[in-house]
Amino acid sequence: MRTKTNSTITKQGEQVTVKGWVNSRRDHGGVIFIDLRDDAGLLQIVIQPENVANFSAAEHLRDEYAIAVTGLIRERGEGLENPNITTGKIELVADAFTILNASKPLPISLNEANKSSEELRLKYRYLDLRRAKMQETLKRRAKYLSFIRRFMEDQDFLEVQTPILANSSPEGARDFLVPSRIHAGKFYALPQAPQQFKQLLMVGGVDKYYQIAPCFRDEDPRADRLYGDFYQLDVERAFVEDGEEIRREMEVLIQNLVKDFAGKDLVSAEIPRIAYEDAMNIYGSDKPDLRFGMTLVDLDETLATTEFAVFKNAKKVKAICVKGAASMTRSQIDHFTEIAKKEGAGGLAYLTFVDGGIKSPIAKFLSETELAEITAKTGAEDGDIVFFGAGKPATVNKVLGRMRNEFADFYDLKDKNKVALCWVVDFPFYEYDEQNRKVDFGHNPFSLPKGGVAVLEAAKTDADKLAIKADQYDMVMNGYEICSGAVRNYNPEVMYKAFSILGYDEHFVEEKFGAMLEAFKFGAPPHAGCAFGLERIFMVLTGEDNIREVVAFPKSSAGVDLMMASPSDVEPKQLSELKLVLDIDFD
Repeated sequence: MRTKTNSTITKQGEQVTVKGWVNSRRDHGGVIFIDLRDDAGLLQIVIQPENVANFSAAEHLRDEYAIAVTGLIRERGEGLENPNITTGKIELVADAFTILNASKPLPISLNEANKSSEELRLKYRYLDLRRAKMQETLKRRAKYLSFIRRFMEDQDFLEVQTPILANSSPEGARDFLVPSRIHAGKFYALPQAPQQFKQLLMVGGVDKYYQIAPCFRDEDPRADRLYGDFYQLDVERAFVEDGEEIRREMEVLIQNLVKDFAGKDLVSAEIPRIAYEDAMNIYGSDKPDLRFGMTLVDLDETLATTEFAVFKNAKKVKAICVKGAASMTRSQIDHFTEIAKKEGAGGLAYLTFVDGGIKSPIAKFLSETELAEITAKTGAEDGDIVFFGAGKPATVNKVLGRMRNEFADFYDLKDKNKVALCWVVDFPFYEYDEQNRKVDFGHNPFSLPKGGVAVLEAAKTDADKLAIKADQYDMVMNGYEICSGAVRNYNPEVMYKAFSILGYDEHFVEEKFGAMLEAFKFGAPPHAGCAFGLERIFMVLTGEDNIREVVAFPKSSAGVDLMMASPSDVEPKQLSELKLVLDIDFD
């Protein structure tokens, strides 16, 4: 029977068999030492020269050979212990050993301190997973999901699996489409989320639903977002009419994960509620990181009569004060200016507070009164820099929101041992699509507008429409959106009206959401829910900066599975069975 390395510490004087990989091999004065590695840790193997067959075979061992060793567990000699490993006080003296499988030289490094490039590690992910850190990550992820399941079951939520092959639905991202062989020319869609199904479960009498659900979205990958597929904790409750009810229940789970699972400190025991509009105005983002201050300060009143053209001609002027930044070099300021320009800024004006005075290329254009008020409103002191954003309100918020995070990274203000949570609430029901120059839905069309059908009927202008709020909410953790939810629209009349405002007729609505609308006509209860991004939460709780580090088999930053060479071409026969013809012009 196989014994794990970490179990051998209790088996001194016993004969055991261990199996694993050769982590290293050392030949010392005629005695061969092997560090054998399994998923539990390391164990030193001693192969003595008197055992000729074993010794001869061991001379040919190389790193990552899979081996089995049987022998006696004994205490190491005095002064020979290794305090860096769990089994450092014992060793196994080999009586017999077998090479289970040889290994070619590895194409990647398993050394934590000298890792290979991400591209190589993803191509050979099955080898990369042997790293101790990746092994620990997989184990912690399993415990993390178990923790969540226990909480949900304790709260009487019922786990229900929903279909993977579903219908195409506008959820905010591109669908992955699956052609039907039986029904030529028609397509399934992989679900971006189980949204419609979980709402139908509410109609079906399920009171409290949850699912650790696979979701599929054709979105561009980034450091905090996986490409293609990911998992979310999907939640829905019947007979809920106020989002606060579900927020109160579900925030306990996240607080417990932070404290009891991850062992991190909460910045605040009470989770603040921040209106979307306030979040944008104060932090420049709807996912503010509350581990640090550096809020946006409105200077419109202060600069109402300024003669400085840059500020005078701007619709909005705001500032942020970066504490202790006066030592920032010109090249560093130029670096941050380039970042601001990429976000839409014309530049990045600033005031440096040093030696009891103010130094800046723009200081001479501002009056003493203006400078004094800027100092007071921003709380600037000697040693600080105040940076300005000027232009359209949305652009100013976007630029300074980005710079707030950039400065926080630069000055190491984001303590990974602390977790700051908040709920962002009262999102706009509609938003203005700049690209298509029209009003469109905000997050999705399934949220309930505050005020119901009456507020929709009263909306005559674009401004009226954009003023409508939804009982919609996001949870934010350390600057990452980890949850989105809403009180749902369960009334067909409201659904029809919400779409008609945007120019969609009832036929369109019924074509897209026919099953759900029909179901809502049979006594559908009011209901609310949310969905938590499980990988993103786990990334924050484990202190990772790249979400691909917390997934066993992620796709690359280019959306490619480098290990399986996916996406790939398919056989013409497969296309023929699906009645599909490729007509691609790459020119």
